[in-house]
Amino acid sequence: MTPLDPACFFRRVGESEFQATPHVEGAWNAAEQHIAPTLGLLGHAIETDMQRRRGDDPLVLARLSYDILGVIPIAGPVRIDVEVVRPGRTIELVEARLRHGDRPAVLARAWLLKTFDTGGIAGTALSSLPPPEALPVYGFGGMWPGACVASLDARREMLGQGRARSWLRTDVALIGGEAVGATARALGLVDFANGIVPRLGPDAARFPNLDLTVHLLRSPVGDWLGFDTSVSFGESGVGLTHSILHDARGPLGSLAQILTVRPAG
Repeated sequence: MTPLDPACFFRRVGESEFQATPHVEGAWNAAEQHIAPTLGLLGHAIETDMQRRRGDDPLVLARLSYDILGVIPIAGPVRIDVEVVRPGRTIELVEARLRHGDRPAVLARAWLLKTFDTGGIAGTALSSLPPPEALPVYGFGGMWPGACVASLDARREMLGQGRARSWLRTDVALIGGEAVGATARALGLVDFANGIVPRLGPDAARFPNLDLTVHLLRSPVGDWLGFDTSVSFGESGVGLTHSILHDARGPLGSLAQILTVRPAG
């Protein structure tokens, strides 16, 4: 491994190409990327493409679904191609494909919507999380190795097996020397939901997620992203991680991850 400097997960090396830094080191395998920053990178690519095409008539990310096709080595650049599947004045469906070499690695599909002033009817039945300073500092206790997890500042309150409330942030930039929006930064954290409150430790079971779908009510604010998370394991090797997402203003949206669960040993 090369020194962890400078503090960013990716560096742009071409118009559509990015090189991962050692900060993306994964928890399952030190030679592979943790998928969390990659999901933020895809969100950034989608937003950047939208801003380039639409200029002063922007849309906002309302749903982003990712299909993870395989592991991604740290060595070698990745390339992202973005395509508008369903163009529209107020609604668009966009697809982004991330490749490592000749191999497709992640597919992302995003619904982008025009904003309207609905402040007069806004509301939710979802409860807010306690603020980060009200929850205990969490250091992962050596459960998850890797530089990517080590970059996190975490707070967590356990509520039961596979059930917790938590907050996460990182001071590692998503892309070195490049401005990244608040939504893409938050998307770079969402995949950690599956590790912040596992039902079992990785010494007892392996449970990587194959996908992740995020629904957002609005753009996030602040550095902290909150998770109200429940993890379930079924009886035939399928699991589900579900979180209500929060920021400093309150409930923000939701995420779901399907897991392939396999007992260790």
